[in-house]
Amino acid sequence: MQQEKIYSGLDRIPQGKASEKLVPGCLVLEGGAFKGLYTQGFLDAMMTRDLNLQCVIGVSAGALAGINYVSGQIGRSARIALTYRHDPRYVGLKALRNSRSIVDVGFLTEERGIYEPLDRERFDRTEQRFLAVATNCLTGEAEAFEKGKCGDILLAVRASATLPYLAPMVKIDGTPYLDGGCACKIPYRWALDEGFERILVIRTREIEFRKKNREDPLAEKVYHRYPKIMEKIRCMNLEANREFEEVEQLHAEGRILRIAPSREVKVSRLERDMEKLGDLYWLGYQDGLDREKAIREYLGI
Repeated sequence: MQQEKIYSGLDRIPQGKASEKLVPGCLVLEGGAFKGLYTQGFLDAMMTRDLNLQCVIGVSAGALAGINYVSGQIGRSARIALTYRHDPRYVGLKALRNSRSIVDVGFLTEERGIYEPLDRERFDRTEQRFLAVATNCLTGEAEAFEKGKCGDILLAVRASATLPYLAPMVKIDGTPYLDGGCACKIPYRWALDEGFERILVIRTREIEFRKKNREDPLAEKVYHRYPKIMEKIRCMNLEANREFEEVEQLHAEGRILRIAPSREVKVSRLERDMEKLGDLYWLGYQDGLDREKAIREYLGI
């Protein structure tokens, strides 16, 4: 692997294990593919400050970041992304052949021994809840799969992060699923419905960001055999903007605490520039440190 294809500041990524002390509340994590480096940085900062919430629910890249938060492995997800972004086994044709996905999320979810194995013993503990949201391609609806209550939570995470167009559907108990973001960008409604009084939402785009109000014409060509998911993908930008607006309203009402990047994110979904990805990680990490006081006040700790 060529040195310039690895992030230059890799050795500065924090390491260690998070405290096992849990804080009441639900952590809600937005997706965003490689924009998820922001979330990874923010969660690492939270772990270094003993801010480990009792429940975590994530979509796509948010679910992937949440795995490492629940396993308590500080810096693990960032070290993998910032080391292997240009490894074709992780992103590219080899990944497509090996995992039927352009991005092999197995690098993060499975104990491959390639870089840093997932601490399954800690991840599987029942004290901290973890859920991944995927989109049911037959109904077009988002479904939350919970660790310990579904057959294979890591398969659910893989489904949650399966990008439309770039990978085939993932079947869970015979039902096809795609990226959770097709039906739900930010699963805050699940947390509200569960009755959580403290809900911390981590976004991957700045507060002002809105998607272009346009329908996706490609959905009908690719997913015409699945009319429910076809319609969801075709109009998902409109639904995403509605979610963004509702998140801001709930934040203003004090029903949730919304965290967003402190400056504009200029990283693409499949960003190749390693220094930009590293900078986004550190933006998340610094924002996490800067917002510690506000988070503690909101959580009442």
